[in-house]
Amino acid sequence: MTADTEQIERLTRELEQAEMYELHLRASIVAIRDALAAGHAARALSLCNATLNEIDNATDVVAPSFNEKGDPGGQLPRE
Repeated sequence: MTADTEQIERLTRELEQAEMYELHLRASIVAIRDALAAGHAARALSLCNATLNEIDNATDVVAPSFNEKGDPGGQLPRE
């Protein structure tokens, strides 16, 4: 497998993960909106906080971290 093919496959996987993440976020937004529409402000706030927590914990989906070799999956060394 060539380096170009590997990179294309990696990017394709990342795109698929990002699309799944987007769908999950859209579903969360719908649930929050539905809770608000039903007059359940506390439930909507709880769902919103849970979604924000998920966003904070999912940085690898949005911006993958890199290992020492510059490959996705690890952290860059601190300078």
